[in-house]
Amino acid sequence: MRIEGENGAPVSPGSSAASNSSADEMIENENQSLRDRVADLEKKVHEQTDEIMCLRSTLADVLRRISTIEGARALANNHAGGRATPTKDTVRLRHNNSDSARDVSKRASSYLPGRSPSSTQIRAKEAQYNGEEGIVKMYLRGRPINLYVPTPMRETYVPNGPSSSPPAKLKLEWVYGYRGRDCRNNVYQLPTGEIVYFVAAVVVLYNVEDQMQRHYLGHTDDIKCLAVHPNKLLIATGQTAGHDRRDARSWRLNPPSDPLSPEAEEWPHIRVWDSVSLNTLHVIGISDIERSVACLAFSKADGGSLLVAVDEAPDHNMSVWDWSRGERGYKLLETKCSADQVLAVDFSPVDRSTIITCGKNHISFWNYESGMLAKRMGVFENRERPKYVTSISFTDTGNVISGDSNGNLLIWQRGGNTVYKMVRGAHDGPVFSILVQKDGGIITGGKDGRIVEWDRDLERTGNVIEIPEQYGSPRVVTSGRGSQLVVGTTRNCVLGGTFTFPLRPVMQGHTEELWALAPHPGHHQFLTAGYDRTCYLWDTMAHTIVWSKDIGEHAQSAAFSNNGEIVIIGTTSGRWFVMDSETREMYSQHQDGNEPIQVLKFSPNGQYLAVGSRDNNIYIYQVSEDCRKYTRVGRCQGHSSFVTHLDWSADSQFLQTNSGDYELLFWNAGLCRQIAQTSQMRDVEWATQSCTLTFATLGIWPEGTDGTDINTCAKANQMDLLATGDDFGKIKLFASPACQQRARCLEYGGHSSHVTAVGFLQDDSRMISTGGRDTAVMQWVVSSNSSSSHR
Repeated sequence: MRIEGENGAPVSPGSSAASNSSADEMIENENQSLRDRVADLEKKVHEQTDEIMCLRSTLADVLRRISTIEGARALANNHAGGRATPTKDTVRLRHNNSDSARDVSKRASSYLPGRSPSSTQIRAKEAQYNGEEGIVKMYLRGRPINLYVPTPMRETYVPNGPSSSPPAKLKLEWVYGYRGRDCRNNVYQLPTGEIVYFVAAVVVLYNVEDQMQRHYLGHTDDIKCLAVHPNKLLIATGQTAGHDRRDARSWRLNPPSDPLSPEAEEWPHIRVWDSVSLNTLHVIGISDIERSVACLAFSKADGGSLLVAVDEAPDHNMSVWDWSRGERGYKLLETKCSADQVLAVDFSPVDRSTIITCGKNHISFWNYESGMLAKRMGVFENRERPKYVTSISFTDTGNVISGDSNGNLLIWQRGGNTVYKMVRGAHDGPVFSILVQKDGGIITGGKDGRIVEWDRDLERTGNVIEIPEQYGSPRVVTSGRGSQLVVGTTRNCVLGGTFTFPLRPVMQGHTEELWALAPHPGHHQFLTAGYDRTCYLWDTMAHTIVWSKDIGEHAQSAAFSNNGEIVIIGTTSGRWFVMDSETREMYSQHQDGNEPIQVLKFSPNGQYLAVGSRDNNIYIYQVSEDCRKYTRVGRCQGHSSFVTHLDWSADSQFLQTNSGDYELLFWNAGLCRQIAQTSQMRDVEWATQSCTLTFATLGIWPEGTDGTDINTCAKANQMDLLATGDDFGKIKLFASPACQQRARCLEYGGHSSHVTAVGFLQDDSRMISTGGRDTAVMQWVVSSNSSSSHR
């Protein structure tokens, strides 16, 4: 071979080799210098990132403290001279209400305070007043209901006259509960030290160390998924269709003219928001998502510029968004993902264009390029094909780790769609969660209740955590501070701990439909019970569970004795239990029919207990021996449908009761006899106001209402304030009595299911609400309403 130089003269091979060697050495030196400079730059970037995280944490802490001080001052002003004990107020950050602000979260939401109902509601028949007889006739579903106006008001009463504004307002202080029973990948630790997760329509940011919560309230219905941006600052959450938009297929063809209108927010959509300020930045997917958002993920290799979402529609459509382009984001593409259920989606941390999805009968490898998505199905070859691929994660090299319903772990090499390595029997049953740590170590959680640690080669390290059965199985395992783990479980618990120190509950909640609520008559405590057969006594100041009790039956109702020493639990089988409220000792049990015990209430003098049943009857018991002995006096018969609510008169002589057939009946409690001349009851003073169909509650019924829409109401103990809970997840506050039709109110959201109960603490400092299927318990601070708007 002939080798020539620049001038055409022959060059010896040795000389050429020396020249090439010298050039290679220069290139290598230059490359090394370049690598050193890049390493220096990466180091500086990491240092600046750490500084930014520190600044964010400091800013969040300052904002929390400011909010706490303001809340404590408001609470102190409201209860000056009262019996309320000062405590930490809610840590939810206040939104800037500037009209010039473009933030979506400042737009009216059907679940935010002060929101008026839709103007498109059908107007109900107006109430009619007969002044001569002092009777106002209201209509529910076309059925007339006669209500007697109290004597002092007969001369001046006008059904449609002006109503007073509620004398107080609410602020969400604490949320008890977590949604782990059917959601995945929804617990994360933020750099601010807060754990972020969701329950009902609320995203909770919980600082466990400081025992403080903040709440993002932008959603209008069930939140189903959550993703944290690589910068750890921004969060995306996806919700299902609102209560008025369940039949998604029919209304998807007619999207709202204004995608940011209150009506549009009832559609399933994604919200991207700032975790420090709690401001909504973008609302994505309105009219694009058909049913609800099943799973979400931000891209990682490009710094989080893309967002992928999977819809729970029959085709499980997957869409990729340039989420930051405009208020609504920009949809880059949409494709059918799978005919079967999709459980998880994620971007590769090293390949910007790679997306992985998994679920029933599949794991799919997607490549996004030039506006198109190419799909390759995972090939299991001769290995057992699982019914579900239940979880996925990525190693730092870009390999995919999947867990399946057979309890196996599989590694899929970067860029491929075939199995590279398999670990059989990693768990006894489905693998719910895979966490790849910064050092390459791997932690898995399974339905068998075990959390297992592995090295980067998927060899067991010997570290295992067995989660107590009462907390459920680990649905998601994520990294906390230092070596801490944060675990969300299938029984709606959030746990924290390490392989060395046992996991302890950070948050616990009910797991099935929740109906029973009883505020304690003497302490800042309340009791809840539900269809999960569990009763909890909660402390509103410490935000903790005082005790729990498995009663072995579905609980429907509850009541404290007047001295607070005894609690009565009513069940769906017609049985009710008498229990010591401190020791949880069961004193006795009683049976009244075979239908659910809908309501329980002691008389003001403590001598009687009224038991309202779904069998249409109210059973009256005489109480003796410090509320430990109960002797049936008789049965009140006369309702044509199941009993829903009841109240005792202040003198403990009479009862007023409602039924499922929109009846308002009155009873002589001692004789168990119905009072036919209801006009005689117009001036009776009632000890409580839990009946929803009375003259004092005429104004709580909105236009076009169904008589079953409002599930619960309660009057404050010392204030002229009435609270209601309805089928649409809303809590409303009225001035009491709310006797003018369509009375003014304040409206609050957070629940995503029917609100089953509301109740005030004994000093009215707080109000508690319970959601039915959302299983959430919410604690609200009650403060004076000097500046709040009303409708």
